[in-house]
Amino acid sequence: MALTPEAPSDAAAVNDKLPEQNRDGGIVQDWAGDDQDWWDWYVTLAANDAAPVELVDGPGLPDVEAASDEQLAAELAEPYPLTAEAVEHFARDAFVKLPGVLSPAVVRRLAERLEQLLVDEHGADVSGRFTALEQMWLHDDLMRTVALSPRLGGLAAGLLGEDGVRIYHDNALSKESGCGRTPWHHDAEHFPLDTVQAVTAWMPMSAIPGRMGPLSFARGRDVRDDLADLEFDKVGTSYDTAVAERLAQRGVAVESSPFAVGEVSFHSALCFHTAGPNGTTQPRRALATTYYADGAHVIAQPTLISGTWREFLPGVEPGGLAASDLNPVVGTAS
Repeated sequence: MALTPEAPSDAAAVNDKLPEQNRDGGIVQDWAGDDQDWWDWYVTLAANDAAPVELVDGPGLPDVEAASDEQLAAELAEPYPLTAEAVEHFARDAFVKLPGVLSPAVVRRLAERLEQLLVDEHGADVSGRFTALEQMWLHDDLMRTVALSPRLGGLAAGLLGEDGVRIYHDNALSKESGCGRTPWHHDAEHFPLDTVQAVTAWMPMSAIPGRMGPLSFARGRDVRDDLADLEFDKVGTSYDTAVAERLAQRGVAVESSPFAVGEVSFHSALCFHTAGPNGTTQPRRALATTYYADGAHVIAQPTLISGTWREFLPGVEPGGLAASDLNPVVGTAS
């Protein structure tokens, strides 16, 4: 991605979801809004078909009794058998989808809790939006169990090949019924870290069929290099469109299969990914927790693409060691 920090935004182009403080100049500036403001802006950067989408029924939650909190904690404390094939897949393609990381009963319990948290924060009238919560682990015991899970942290460390990984933040991501696409992007610009040894665990709260907008991944660790000259557009959809066109021109394979209940994807900060619109009557919800290699520093010039990064790394300044009290080591390769 070409950042062009000195380039001013097009005076004729205005995105009213950008905070006023961020409308002038390039992207090398702190985000002036909160995390939900960031998501409300970010989804406007995706190109969408203008034709209305007829909504279909969603898959519903897993048809099982929800796990108890004790059962959930026990499951997430157990290691997941990470195979050499999965590690090789992640190293080659910059993502991997792992089956059965969460049991249907645990998915059900998390989905029910997440529903309560999201409604408490955003209310029930959210149709067509992309709503989010972050840092839930700081005030909710169940989400803390997930964020600090030895199973998830161990998978992150094992896939990255790191002796230890720290948590950057947790996220609840709810693509509401009728919400459009998520723009093509990769997370190395979203996390203000001087390392690409970072990975996000994306944990759906139900099955995610194609009409619901599962994550889609461009295969290959080198895809980012092939797109590095494209200029980010903070007001419109030109970057999203240019990425899609370049991927098609170069014949890059895109993985866009549905997610089964309990299946979890891990995508590298190098991985270009997107997600389709939610054409169902059910919110497409996921928990997403990001981990990074212990020892990483914050880059010298964070940008507005990193959103409210200072909340995730409190007290850490640009150039400093990314290791605040909110970033404990939560996983080891062993």
